[in-house]
Amino acid sequence: MPVVSTPSGPPAAAQEPFEHVAHGARRPDPYHWMRRLDAPVLAHLRAERDWYDVATGHLGPLVQELRAEMTGRVPATDSSVSWPQHGYSYYTVLPAGREYVQLLRRRHGGEPELLLDVNDLAAGDDDYVDLGAWGVSPDARVLAYAVDFEGDEYYELRFRDLATGTDLPDVLARSAPAGTWSADSSTYFYVVHDDRWRQHQVWRHRLGTPRAEDVLVVEDTDEQFEVDVTTSRTGDLVLIRSENRDTSEVWAIDAHDPVSPARSVGGRRRGVEYRAEHVRHPDGSDELLLVTDDDATEFRLARCPVPRGGDQDSSAWEPLRPEDPAERLERADAYAGHVVLTSRVGGRNQLRILPLDDLTGDGVVVLPVSEIASLVAPEDKNVEHDVDRIIVVDESYLLPPVWSEVSLVTGERTELLRKEAPGFDPAAYAGEKRSFASVGGTLVPATILRHVDTPLDGSAPCVMYAYGAYESVYPDQEWDPAIPSLLDRGVVYVHAHVRGGGEGGRRWWLDGRMEHKQHTFDDHVAVADGLASAGLVDGSRIATRGLSAGGLLQGAVFSQRPDRWRAVVAEVPFVDVLTTMLDPTIPLTVNEWDEWGDPSRPEDYAWMARYSPYDNLPPAGIRPDLLVTGAVHDARVMVWEPAKWAAALRESDPEWAPRCLFRVETGAGAHVGPSGRFAHLAYEAEIYAWLLDRLGVSGAG
Repeated sequence: MPVVSTPSGPPAAAQEPFEHVAHGARRPDPYHWMRRLDAPVLAHLRAERDWYDVATGHLGPLVQELRAEMTGRVPATDSSVSWPQHGYSYYTVLPAGREYVQLLRRRHGGEPELLLDVNDLAAGDDDYVDLGAWGVSPDARVLAYAVDFEGDEYYELRFRDLATGTDLPDVLARSAPAGTWSADSSTYFYVVHDDRWRQHQVWRHRLGTPRAEDVLVVEDTDEQFEVDVTTSRTGDLVLIRSENRDTSEVWAIDAHDPVSPARSVGGRRRGVEYRAEHVRHPDGSDELLLVTDDDATEFRLARCPVPRGGDQDSSAWEPLRPEDPAERLERADAYAGHVVLTSRVGGRNQLRILPLDDLTGDGVVVLPVSEIASLVAPEDKNVEHDVDRIIVVDESYLLPPVWSEVSLVTGERTELLRKEAPGFDPAAYAGEKRSFASVGGTLVPATILRHVDTPLDGSAPCVMYAYGAYESVYPDQEWDPAIPSLLDRGVVYVHAHVRGGGEGGRRWWLDGRMEHKQHTFDDHVAVADGLASAGLVDGSRIATRGLSAGGLLQGAVFSQRPDRWRAVVAEVPFVDVLTTMLDPTIPLTVNEWDEWGDPSRPEDYAWMARYSPYDNLPPAGIRPDLLVTGAVHDARVMVWEPAKWAAALRESDPEWAPRCLFRVETGAGAHVGPSGRFAHLAYEAEIYAWLLDRLGVSGAG
């Protein structure tokens, strides 16, 4: 275990050895596995939080003002669109004044039936609760649901009898938030973590039997891979997928015979990814569609038989649609008579609807409603196979979600539900995309948001955001009820779509990972410099924010260009890159080597050492204000990373040290902050109040 070493001040934290928790056992104490921190370290972290509270106490009135504005844009009662499954329509409701959703269903014309109220799982209003995967059995009698009470992604899997509304004795502790049913509703397939929080096994549980009788179905012993499990949309196959950053393997199980063996769909070849979707043809035959990057950087579509006689390799694959270098193919979803391809073109996602008998044609393309909007066909909202319409959702930073039905024949949209946003007037805001030249001339796109009364003439302050890792588009132009509070105060909000993310497809990711990681940081600085040099925003008042891998980005640009920023917010930042990636005993190290590099290899060590924020502190005397966050129960970025980074920064620049704050969650709290819709907005109000104060912006919006 690493030791938290602080250059001065608080005592160092010695980590107690991880106490192995056997499969199925309960964790022994609140500070389990890696985070059983000793008393002095916990006292230090609590003192950090106390200092943060004192240092930001003057912002209390602004925090309350912002919180009231943000929660005011959330409807008192918020309902989702309903979706069909097993003869019912399912939907969620956020009741007035409550933090968490209720799950409900109804038959056509019938009364609503409450399946689960997540609020009842929390002992108090401030308690942390996260509902993971949930699903109703095909016979519609039992609800399986996973719940986390700490924020550490340590889920407990439960089963509820929907006739009585009571939970069954079957309780599967130490589960991942993933699972799926067999076709006969007798068996549940679920995933568990190993000691380093890697999802490494899929187990089979027969309802009503002791967990000791559960059967291991698939175990991936390669520490770079994680497994997941789902059911095909047809309901005929259980699909298990194991993957690392650039390689995957899929197994299929007959969902009607849950004890049958898992058969490999195409084996495993280093550097080849694939996903499988089951297709049922009108004549009763079936096959699998594969989305793969086998000899296709931006992925292509292939087909193969369902493996029933034994494992098969990629020699069974037949090409269907070749790679289009300008279109990143992400997913294929099969329905009765049609296949829907999800892809990304020019930074925007789109759907392509193809007749099942013409999978090589152009089909019908469905685009987002605007240049800055996203369009998603939610997987859990389209669970039925025999349909001629699917549900999609359009949204953007300036557009609350709008759910529509899309005809699989014509592509025509029919609006179903528009999320309410009380007091929000879309016409009061403007959004656009611009590009800025980075190192080597690469054009980096950025989404720019502002109030219509805020000119882009160099007078307005700016808050930037970026992520830039894992080929992730995070967030993908999602509605956020907090951002208008910045825009209303004359702040320009900019999301920089830097390399390492997925906005520009697979190549955009490849050019921002491993030895190319510096491009991510160059791109973010280039957007900031471009905004200033073009006279769009006030170059002396640019703040920047990012979380996790985005927190690493903030740490890097904080060190490399401290003169560029008025303020930096690094949330749960991955900043001690070398120490973490050199220690294979902690969570999310071995299976991250293909994203960041393995520093045990000299060439990888060299490029990681050049940017690791903890190992590259900025010069003293020119640093911007810094707000760092962390959480004791964070299972993704260990709390010692932000803690020791903040300590090292303070020790290396004592005069600046009071301008470095560390907001740490010492109780229940997750990687992405507090749970609950209002609790999370309260957190956002804190962050934005600090940013507004640092930017010199005051007054009501």
